[in-house]
Amino acid sequence: MLSLGVTRILMIAEDKSKKVKEFLLKDKFRKIIVIAGVLGIALIFFSGYLKSSSKKREKEESAQQNSTQQYVSKLESSLKEMISSIKGAGNTKVLVTLESTEETVYATEEKKNKEATEDKTTDGQTSKKRESDDCEKKYITIKDADGTERALSVTQIQPTIKGVVVVCEGGNQPEVQQKITDAVKTALNITSKKVYVTK
Repeated sequence: MLSLGVTRILMIAEDKSKKVKEFLLKDKFRKIIVIAGVLGIALIFFSGYLKSSSKKREKEESAQQNSTQQYVSKLESSLKEMISSIKGAGNTKVLVTLESTEETVYATEEKKNKEATEDKTTDGQTSKKRESDDCEKKYITIKDADGTERALSVTQIQPTIKGVVVVCEGGNQPEVQQKITDAVKTALNITSKKVYVTK
């Protein structure tokens, strides 16, 4: 009796395994599995690419932000030292604010295409002339030592100064204010409207 039950279970299992094999051998199912596998691999690759490009962008933004902060710190330090040496200024604090961040100018090459077209009437005379200028701009790229390609930078444009605040002991004296304003104006090539001096 027990052996009949075991035999029956084995027959059912064998029958089910045959049905599964038949199902797996069908063309539609194979195509679906292959497509799903390819899509899975593509998604894994694409997500890795997105992570690396976003990390690279974050690194560049962080480096630019650090560079801008260092620029402001140096500027404030230099101005503080210069203003402190002006007679009557005394103990000095300086704050510099920026309108824009540092900008990198990249090397480019341009291709200009001029195209002129004429419309002719049936009697052979020219009626209209049309000209179009197309300009194609491409960045010149170079390869780093590690093989990554990047645009070739030509120059760095320093940030634009929005304003300068100077707080010093002699900041309430008009002649000291004028000397400090003139010094900051000349040093940074900005207008006097962008400089505020106070005690």
